[in-house]
Amino acid sequence: MKSDGQSTRATTVGITGHRAIPPAACRHVHAGLVTALRAAGHPNGADRRPLEVLSSLAIGADQLFAEVALAHGARLTAVLPSSDYEQTFDAGELVLFRRLLDRADRQIVMGHATVCDEAYYEAGTYIADHSDLVLAVWDGRPARGHGGTGEIVDYARRRGTPVSVIWKAGVVRDPA
Repeated sequence: MKSDGQSTRATTVGITGHRAIPPAACRHVHAGLVTALRAAGHPNGADRRPLEVLSSLAIGADQLFAEVALAHGARLTAVLPSSDYEQTFDAGELVLFRRLLDRADRQIVMGHATVCDEAYYEAGTYIADHSDLVLAVWDGRPARGHGGTGEIVDYARRRGTPVSVIWKAGVVRDPA
């Protein structure tokens, strides 16, 4: 895990990350998320309010982060890009999405009726704007589209939100 050099203690932690995490990176990413959440502050610490996590619940990094955070006692806020977001999941993916959504303390839906790149961008920037720390499951490469991980990392850094990158060195994502 690499951070921007700022404190990682936080009360609100957001996620941005790749939908496809190569198998060679999965164990490393999971461990990095656990470590980052512990460093952010124990959710039930006596001097802190419970840790809140923000996720769009996309397959890949977002769902993995939500599962890890919930297992560690955090409160989940689902930040959904559009009112038809469920349509982006296939039947198998939808099961986990709905299970996580049911466990969310609150849902925030961006003002888009249908999912589009701008909706993804708005959800990502909302997460960056409302987080004390953004975790980025990111290979360091440019975003593949508007609202992609690289663009949200750049946005968070420009606005001064600390970003901690979690990625296994030497692992390359599918070039798709």
